[in-house]
Amino acid sequence: MTTTQSTRTERPTGSLSAWEGMTRQLDYWVTVYKRTWRGGVISSFAAPLFYVVAMGVLLGGFIQADPDRLEGATSYLAFIVPGLVAAHAMQIAVSESTYPVMGAIKWHKTFFAQLATPLAVRDLVNAFIAFVVFRIASACAVFMLVLAPFGVFESWWGPVLAWLAQVLVGTAFALLTFGYSARLKSEEGFGVLFRLGVMPLTLFSGAFFPISNLGPVLEWAARLTPLWHGVSLSRMFCLDTVDWSLAAVNAGVLVVLCLIGWRWAVTGLDKRLEV
Repeated sequence: MTTTQSTRTERPTGSLSAWEGMTRQLDYWVTVYKRTWRGGVISSFAAPLFYVVAMGVLLGGFIQADPDRLEGATSYLAFIVPGLVAAHAMQIAVSESTYPVMGAIKWHKTFFAQLATPLAVRDLVNAFIAFVVFRIASACAVFMLVLAPFGVFESWWGPVLAWLAQVLVGTAFALLTFGYSARLKSEEGFGVLFRLGVMPLTLFSGAFFPISNLGPVLEWAARLTPLWHGVSLSRMFCLDTVDWSLAAVNAGVLVVLCLIGWRWAVTGLDKRLEV
């Protein structure tokens, strides 16, 4: 029997429930957060707020707001904030699901140690993604709370639903990125992901300007990107200009991507840990 065959035979197949599999790793992820939260304060909270002030308040002061052209926003600040927070959720998700995943496989081999316990591959993925979702949810919540005094929200319930949309789009990107990272042999592939994936999506997803400015062909291309669906949901809820049929499509696409991403992540990690 080969080493790979032996690993397949002895590997746990999920005797624990999904909830129990995650909670058994709670102490580990609490320890990780205690040791790393300081490093994420600037990137998760301070930098985005400075960016909003620079782009939305200072630059926005020179932009004449036309609600018909800014998707119902009465100011450029109100237009840009919902999109920026959605894009920020994507950036956190991708950042937390690239090098940390490779590190757990290739460098400090945490996943191999965890898999030597009754935990199954799906439990490792679930706990990792739960931690990333916590990071996304907390960062976006602080972002939205700090921006509330700026008068960019048109209702009290809109920001709550917008926050849920931001968490949803972040979860979709975290799962898809996890699957990509689990299949990489070298960290050089992350440069391609950030340059050809994250940056174009951030710039052309409607966060900074209406995608109608891109022209008919590129506008529809933008509508096919996952981030546009998150930006659309976030902005509609914040501005109280909800088209419920469009919102259902946006949410449905993101939920489907989460399901596909979870499967992509589990199968990718399962194959990688056979080596």
